[in-house]
Amino acid sequence: MGIAVYPGSFDPITYGHLDIIQRGRRVFDRLIVAVLHNASKQPLFTLEERMHLIREVTKEMPNVEVDSFDGLLVDYIRSIQADVILRGLRAISDFEYELQIASINREMNKEAETLFMMTNNKYSFLSSSIVKEFAKYGADVGELVPDVVKKALMAKYGHQQAGE
Repeated sequence: MGIAVYPGSFDPITYGHLDIIQRGRRVFDRLIVAVLHNASKQPLFTLEERMHLIREVTKEMPNVEVDSFDGLLVDYIRSIQADVILRGLRAISDFEYELQIASINREMNKEAETLFMMTNNKYSFLSSSIVKEFAKYGADVGELVPDVVKKALMAKYGHQQAGE
């Protein structure tokens, strides 16, 4: 069914993101997880680290690719000839914001279709910000992120893993 782009900062990638990736890759021939490089923000992980973590957790998914972009998403999807922008929704509050973004994207690129996918209910509360906040204080985030991401978070915050 074509090429979809799943854009985001993914700082870090969570099980909520992976839920959308897993389901989106079954709908589209190619799913490109596009990591936003925003010079005005200070993410916890560098662009390269975020891309590495995403590649690690999607390496068993042959039709998933990882890329990065800066600037406008509509320009990026045009440059790679993508068919759809895939966006995950956790709650009705996400929808209002995402509808505005989808509308302006469509205005700027008439070919820019957006597909909204509801996140699995068990991840409806989950955000990268929440994960970082818990990890910062040494909480076990193993139920929220894959093990490789948990280890990277613990290392960033200077926490030791159990058994080390």
